[in-house]
Amino acid sequence: MSTTATAHAFPTPASGTLLTLPGRFGPNWYAAVMGTAIVANGAHALPGTARSGALADAAAGVWLLSLLLLVALAAVRLAARRLPRRIRALDDPATAVFLGCPPMAMLAVGAGALGAGAPLLGPGTAVALDAVLWTGGTLYGLGVAARVMYLLLDRYRVERAAAAPTWLLPVVAPMVSAALGPALIPHLPAGQARDTLLAVCVALFGASLLAVLTLLPGIWSRLVHDGPLPIALVPTLFLVLGPLGQSVTAVTQFAVADPAMRGFALVYGTAVIGFALLWLTVAGAVTLRALRSGMPFAMTWWAYTFPVGTCVTGTAGLWHLTGLDLFAALSLALYALLLTAWTVVAFRTVRGLTAGALLPAV
Repeated sequence: MSTTATAHAFPTPASGTLLTLPGRFGPNWYAAVMGTAIVANGAHALPGTARSGALADAAAGVWLLSLLLLVALAAVRLAARRLPRRIRALDDPATAVFLGCPPMAMLAVGAGALGAGAPLLGPGTAVALDAVLWTGGTLYGLGVAARVMYLLLDRYRVERAAAAPTWLLPVVAPMVSAALGPALIPHLPAGQARDTLLAVCVALFGASLLAVLTLLPGIWSRLVHDGPLPIALVPTLFLVLGPLGQSVTAVTQFAVADPAMRGFALVYGTAVIGFALLWLTVAGAVTLRALRSGMPFAMTWWAYTFPVGTCVTGTAGLWHLTGLDLFAALSLALYALLLTAWTVVAFRTVRGLTAGALLPAV
């Protein structure tokens, strides 16, 4: 993986490779689905006093939009597979890391079916849709995490200066599964089925957490020793929030499923949210500096949505466990930040698509 390749967060394939419109949408576009779904999921997770009928209706509409985006993008990507000279994402290390986005999009939309989307679907359909998307997204995410980590070790030649927070995308997907799987536990028969799903979610939590801890030192070393990220990659600093917020969400959901885990959830969750707020401050300061330097809009800006949303669900989960006003206030403040970021990024994306600025030339 060269520095040049990594600098292009959404690389443009060689001229003539992409022959039709479907081929212009890579796996990175699923970040828009993730960012949209988390707006709905975050609204559903907020403290009860903050939720209203109007917010619930708006969240249901946003969730439906995320479902439609997921279906449309999946259809476009399937069409792209039929191109005679298409690029395989795994052939390009700068693109391969974004293969973590499709399974996370599936998982986020599936979770929304049980939450914000339930009034639209009905209980039975909501459970069935979430079960299908969670199962498919989990298997997909595990396959991507294992495959990309293997290629990093075996095939790709990686320089330290090429490390970037985008490396976290493949290995965060199992953590998303861990955080969202417990919502299905009450819908399973008591006994073995419920205990097995909880055990699977804890195992996914461990697999993702240790993989993230393996990759983070290399990313931090690159950030400290090799100068600032290319300006197009500055938003990806927010990706570090993803495993932090999602792991807190996971442990709070474990505690709901098994009260014996409450103590661990409170200690781990409070400590990690503290670091997440520190990182949010640092990444936000770097972003403001980049904006003042003229940072152009790119699809990497979707990194400002889903990772922040995981901190919303994490702090909301801590509030549900403790009842502390501190966590309620944090979840509301972070949701306001999420909603602002989503509004800006969604508007800029639509405008860029309309102008053709976000699609690589053929």
